[in-house]
Amino acid sequence: MGILAIAFNTFREGVKEKIFYAIVIFGIIIMGSSRVISSLSLGEVEKITKDLGLATISLLGLLVAIFVGTKLVYEEISRKTIYTIVSKPITRSQFILGKYLGLILIISVTLAILTGFFCLVVYLNLGTLSLPLLGAIALIFLELAVITSVAIFFSTFTSPISSALFTVGIWVVGHFSGDLKALVQMSPSSLVKATSIFLYYLVPNLSNFNIRGEVVHEVSVPRLFLVFSTVYGIVYTTVVILISSLIFRRRSF
Repeated sequence: MGILAIAFNTFREGVKEKIFYAIVIFGIIIMGSSRVISSLSLGEVEKITKDLGLATISLLGLLVAIFVGTKLVYEEISRKTIYTIVSKPITRSQFILGKYLGLILIISVTLAILTGFFCLVVYLNLGTLSLPLLGAIALIFLELAVITSVAIFFSTFTSPISSALFTVGIWVVGHFSGDLKALVQMSPSSLVKATSIFLYYLVPNLSNFNIRGEVVHEVSVPRLFLVFSTVYGIVYTTVVILISSLIFRRRSF
């Protein structure tokens, strides 16, 4: 059983989850109601349609990563299928990577469905589509790739509930890490400052992937920022998956 086999098996198991279909349907309903919501705000149809759609894609993608990703490894252990897997000619690092790729495939399908419907809603409401919208969705995917790696990381040594809580906590802190760093820098304590800087670089800075405000208000985003965000996402994800593999390799079954 290779990495791709584990990935596709993970994908098949993930799409069987009822929560997967519930999240997708819920997203379609929310974006479909954007026309009704925007009609309540005079002159704000374009902004509300774009902002609501992008926010929906981001939040529902996060829910998929949390509800599916946080129990991937745990279920293999609880069902004792992990014994069959580790007995095959495959390393535990390959197992973790396969699980991660499988979850990324699930998220890709989720985003593809929601993005397709979102583009349809935007076209029907506004009569046009813009390339920056797709750029914003691409960064949302990178953000979810990072959060997925974090969910996999916690799932290697905690229960699904704990993993979900920790992952949500990282997501919240990651979106406000820059603001928290600025506030803590005002503290007179050097220990508090040092701790805040350590946490700032430890927790993913998810604001690097959020350009919804710029897209909604039609503000251009520098290409250098997009390149930096892409490299940052890839590097951070790689490091977290490597650490997850090291932790999982040390577990005894």
